[in-house]
Amino acid sequence: MVQQLLKHREVLLAAVIVLMIIAIGTRVPSFIAPGNLVEMFNDTSILIILALGQMMVLLTKGIDLSMAANLALTGMIVALINFHYPDVPVWALLILATALGLLMGMINGLLVWKMGIPAIVVTLGTMSIYRGIIFLLSGGGWVNSNQMGTDFLGLPRASLLGMPVLSWCAVAALLLVGYFLRYSRTGRALYTAGGNATAAYYTGINAGKMQFVSFCLSGALAGFCGYLWISRFAVAYVDVANGFELQVVAACVIGGISTMGGTGRVLGCLCGALFLGVINNALPVIGVSPFWQMAISGTVIVIAVLLNERGNKRKGRLILRDAALARQKQAVRA
Repeated sequence: MVQQLLKHREVLLAAVIVLMIIAIGTRVPSFIAPGNLVEMFNDTSILIILALGQMMVLLTKGIDLSMAANLALTGMIVALINFHYPDVPVWALLILATALGLLMGMINGLLVWKMGIPAIVVTLGTMSIYRGIIFLLSGGGWVNSNQMGTDFLGLPRASLLGMPVLSWCAVAALLLVGYFLRYSRTGRALYTAGGNATAAYYTGINAGKMQFVSFCLSGALAGFCGYLWISRFAVAYVDVANGFELQVVAACVIGGISTMGGTGRVLGCLCGALFLGVINNALPVIGVSPFWQMAISGTVIVIAVLLNERGNKRKGRLILRDAALARQKQAVRA
């Protein structure tokens, strides 16, 4: 039964999300208004983009706990530049944020690939380093909305075909990452490197190099989100997005991306992020305490991890069983 559910995880998650929205809508009709649904997707857009980056790292058996710190640092840098040099165009700041995020991702990737340090240790360390750099740059101060330019704040809020540009950024990221993982040679290699290191070796795929690539991509997406976050919430300070990396990992795990590598799809990543987005938006509406919100989110994460691990164990047993049957058939033929 569990195995059948895991095969259709995205469908199940999508159905649960729809049922949750309908159930809450019966109690609070304004919750299912088209405008509110668009705003709810917009609120989840940054989580979706970051989860896509985390997904690519998880596919290679890594993990990036520095994504939120990367976001906060790049966001602070572009906010300070916008404050001191308001004539710098927004598109240049967006490119700079993405490039800085890429650089931080490269640092993580090189330490994991070349130095052989476990990804969780590297990213915990760089997470603290990036937060410390934010404090040094800002002196512990804030950059508020009245210190930011109109164009800087306006881009994510601009509307295009009825949706904010921030939402379209999430849609574009979904399409690009989905195409990359499915149709590009490097994207497919990420799955092979994390799913079967032996097969990757014999097919000429360098698993360490693929981890480096995944960290570069996750860093670039985190940097890109650095500008989006700061302009969206109109404030930059040391603790921006503090702890948000756990939400990012949770979205991936709930969506069926295995922490053991090699398993996961973009659709599952999207569903996991939307699931958390609906919970985060719905529970306050129905009057649930913030403490219960954390408990409910944590319970969902634990259940998702258990389902993922059970699926992995079942898969392993099937592989061993099939190998044993093959040996028995060879013995009978001999």
